[in-house]
Amino acid sequence: MFAIHFYEKNTSVLSQCLRRIPEVDENIRIKGRNGKVLNVTQIEENKYHVQVELEKLIKKNLLLKDDKKKRR
Repeated sequence: MFAIHFYEKNTSVLSQCLRRIPEVDENIRIKGRNGKVLNVTQIEENKYHVQVELEKLIKKNLLLKDDKKKRR
């Protein structure tokens, strides 16, 4: 088992214990977002840091509320 720490830029995204180490240019899905592994570095015997690039979040515009009261 390997301790894998996923980072996007300098922000920790996820830490997991996995049986295999992700490879460079591998497609990966973290927290419902698709991404790609950029770099894998070994820190200790069973500790790895993985740099990933996740897709950008697309913010949806909220629907405008109609605050006018209906007259009866």
